[in-house]
Amino acid sequence: MSDAETLIRAYYAAFNAGDTEVFLALLTDDVVHDISQGGREVGKAAFRRFMGHMDRCYRETITDVTVMVSQDGSRAAAEFLVHGSYIATDPGVPAGTAAANGQTYRLPAGAFFTLREGKVARISNHYNLGDWIRQVNG
Repeated sequence: MSDAETLIRAYYAAFNAGDTEVFLALLTDDVVHDISQGGREVGKAAFRRFMGHMDRCYRETITDVTVMVSQDGSRAAAEFLVHGSYIATDPGVPAGTAAANGQTYRLPAGAFFTLREGKVARISNHYNLGDWIRQVNG
């Protein structure tokens, strides 16, 4: 396993363990986070706030991770399944989405990474928002 693949797998292991400090330690200080169907945030502080919001509204576990790495190890991609519960209504979801009441969802997703000096310098997550809405709306 390459160093890049080890880094990406550690990223998802820390996410699944809910270990925010280990998770954030895997990121560069100027990490760029492209939010699926959203904007771009820069820096660990912004990423910490984003994760705090996610932890309040959702409980998620990532499984079935497949990691692909560029030859030079500077970029990677991952495809995976998100198993989640919608536990607190997120004010940022589209109008017409049901209020949270513990609905569960299973969502294929992917992420693209830029790696620098053994850390994640950019992550861009992607999933099908319409599929998520259909699942939580029942």
